[in-house]
Amino acid sequence: MNLCLNSDQVTTFCTLETNMACSLVVPVIDVQNNNFKELWPAMVLAMKTSSFIALDTELSGLGNRKSLLAESIEDRYKAICHAARSRSILSLGFACYKKLDNKAPDTYLVQVYNLTLLCSEEYIIEPQSVQFLVQHGFDFNKQYASGIPYCKGNDKGGSDDRGVHIRALFTELLRAKKPLVLHNGLIDMAFLYQSFYAHLPERLATFTADLSEMFPAGIYDTKYVTEFELRLTASYLEYAYKKCKLDNSRSMTSKGTGPHVHLEFCQYAGHMSSYVDYRSCPVVASTEGQTDICQRFSAFGWCPNGAQCPLSHDTDLIILQDEKGGGEKRKKRKRQRDKKKGGGKAAEESSVFEGAPENKRSHMEVDLEETPDDQQKAESCLESGLLTDNDGNTQQNEGENMKTDNDGNGVCEDSTDFRKSFTTDDDTNAKRDTKNGVEMRAEDEKEKLTDHQSKIDDQKKKADAGTHRAGFDAFMTGYIFACALTKKDGAGSEEEKDHQKEKEQSWLPTCVNKVYLSGKAAPLNVVKSTFSKSSKAHVHKMEIVWGGRV
Repeated sequence: MNLCLNSDQVTTFCTLETNMACSLVVPVIDVQNNNFKELWPAMVLAMKTSSFIALDTELSGLGNRKSLLAESIEDRYKAICHAARSRSILSLGFACYKKLDNKAPDTYLVQVYNLTLLCSEEYIIEPQSVQFLVQHGFDFNKQYASGIPYCKGNDKGGSDDRGVHIRALFTELLRAKKPLVLHNGLIDMAFLYQSFYAHLPERLATFTADLSEMFPAGIYDTKYVTEFELRLTASYLEYAYKKCKLDNSRSMTSKGTGPHVHLEFCQYAGHMSSYVDYRSCPVVASTEGQTDICQRFSAFGWCPNGAQCPLSHDTDLIILQDEKGGGEKRKKRKRQRDKKKGGGKAAEESSVFEGAPENKRSHMEVDLEETPDDQQKAESCLESGLLTDNDGNTQQNEGENMKTDNDGNGVCEDSTDFRKSFTTDDDTNAKRDTKNGVEMRAEDEKEKLTDHQSKIDDQKKKADAGTHRAGFDAFMTGYIFACALTKKDGAGSEEEKDHQKEKEQSWLPTCVNKVYLSGKAAPLNVVKSTFSKSSKAHVHKMEIVWGGRV
């Protein structure tokens, strides 16, 4: 079987992505019920030999948005538990990053898997989730025909203690004792725990105590890393990934002395190639003539209009414009965070709109207590940069600052930025030129750019047409983390670097076990406090994990 099963096969089956002038092509292995057993050895070995593992999920829904963004973290956790118990994971993606010591510094062998799952129990699937997933290529027919079955909650006994199934694969993940990397990962971790591990504990402190023992090498949230370590202008997944990729490309092409990430991927031949979906990541294209950015997408990484929005959702363009603007946006966002630290009704109401993870919003139900007028009013206020409190008072909101608390990890991270029509933007420019009496000039310019722009648009649409969103989002999450490690490795003395290589737990020590909380200035610390105990179900599971009974 042509798989990267060990380090000796890396040279044979992998290619080094050193030419950043070309588009990066990421192979994602599609795992279904009919090839799960065949791919099991490769998946387990990839986990065991990795340096860290990045995860992402696609969900059938999340429930009420206000409950998920409650001011009280304990209340928020209860809402997440309800969602995890009543909804399901439709797709699980994981990317194993293995640092190669015999290659150039910061070279990783990356193996990406996308598992299509099918919960064997009743679960809720929300219309807005179905609509979003279908728009992004998710095949529900394939899921129901070939999804890997699983049951949620505590072990049922018997076959749950042995065999080849998804719960056993999660146990192998725990046994690997590798750092776990997610993006805005609280929701993902709750769903993973409920779906593949045990019934979620009632208290948040018990949950975090369990997690701290399940992942002794640490949990890293790239949303938190992006905000507080890399300090990018925005921190939603696609933006962070593309910004890191662009900076890494510049570092490589400039032949600078600074560190940069190199990636290697397995080459799959024979029947294995039929399992692989190749996801193209186009290089940053020319943005000449593209000026009309959807500010809502720029701020949130998500737009309710989706592909129907007349403005550009091109993340490349957003990044380049942010770079031109320097640090002004980040200063505005810091002022907004300072306002939120003051708490009060304004901060609470703001978090309802700003705090929702942008890649999970399509899975959030509208508050049942809201009337259509309330929803329309909220949307209008959001579009105009205004927020209203419960008393109907209007407060000013800085559009750029909406990026502060709005991100997530895997279900709805919108790639629709590539689905924008360049013609629409040109039409807008033509209208502006008409006012100045030079409409014909705009039309001439439009004709010159049409062919070039349509090629770029087609290329970007193809990059978004894949069905492996969870797998590719896991890859992006891991890539951000690898870039953050590279920046960390590039600082300090040689002695400090050697010490860091000896202890992987020292990776990003300021970010370990800190999970981003939407709408909050401080993260959730994944620790076992002196006042909390592990759950009984967790204690039982850990005996299985370390006792070798699976």
